[in-house]
Amino acid sequence: MDEIITLDYGSGGKKTSRLIEEKILPALDNPALRQLGDGAVLPGGEQLVFSTDSFVVSPLFFPGGDIGKLSVCGTVNDIAMCGGVPKYLSCAFILEEGFPLKELERIIAAMHDAAEAAGVQVVTGDTKVVERGRGDGIYINTAGIGVLKYPGLSPGAIRDGDAVIVSGTVGDHGTAVMLARSGMAQGDIRSDCAPLHKLAEAILSLNAGARVLRDPTRGGVATTLNEFVEGGTLGIELQDGAIPVNGAVRAACDMLGLDPLYCANEGKLLAVVPRENADAVLSAMRALPEGKDAAVIGSVTARYPGKVVMQTALGGRRILQKLSGAQLPRIC
Repeated sequence: MDEIITLDYGSGGKKTSRLIEEKILPALDNPALRQLGDGAVLPGGEQLVFSTDSFVVSPLFFPGGDIGKLSVCGTVNDIAMCGGVPKYLSCAFILEEGFPLKELERIIAAMHDAAEAAGVQVVTGDTKVVERGRGDGIYINTAGIGVLKYPGLSPGAIRDGDAVIVSGTVGDHGTAVMLARSGMAQGDIRSDCAPLHKLAEAILSLNAGARVLRDPTRGGVATTLNEFVEGGTLGIELQDGAIPVNGAVRAACDMLGLDPLYCANEGKLLAVVPRENADAVLSAMRALPEGKDAAVIGSVTARYPGKVVMQTALGGRRILQKLSGAQLPRIC
């Protein structure tokens, strides 16, 4: 590892994983942390799901959302991906001296609206202020607690032949933030930031044998799918033409030199389900606004153990590795 922390360690890709696995996990190791999921399932009489996340997005306001909405949806979604029903959030603000009060009020209002939409309450929190020039405006940490309703979701549950489903167009959030940061925001490219608890409930309530759910945030779809299979005996094969991408997002990514499969999403989920139940799951997802563009994008396979492989439109194949470096820093 490097001797200092660089932006690459916050990308959600290879260096983030290495930092966690080599430095953080050995020092704090316990069975719950060892799962390295979106959240932790806590043991007890009524099992709870607990998750925490910090938000440092730049710019603070972008088409489709802002840091306030993002901070609520991000933690709500992490709980939902674990099979939990989100209930309560904490909120901690780190404010920079000189931050405009009107912007703070706007952010808090967005948090209120997002919490109401997700059916959660912010029940505790903290506020700190740092000297001017040392805080980049505002950072937010949210932690959440939910009740575990659907246990057993895990990448370790996937099986050869399972279908891989995405709930809609990929790369919207990362592209919208990057364009806003560059001063090139376009009205038809908006962040997909949204709570996913209803979509997760629609999938899991079918009792269709869903193996794992995950929202592909930092590192995008390609990195998240690699996390499902790395070090295992199974791989994933994707079909290039099956992956939904907004045309404007694809054009913007071409212009910026980005790959939508590695751009962050904040209102999409990936689901791995038994192939025979894929049509029923798709129907349930498409019945909701959050899943109207859901599609099967590939399959779990034993042909490529530990790898994610894309079958291209030209008939070839390419390996999709975990994100290496920081393609889009400060996007969540």
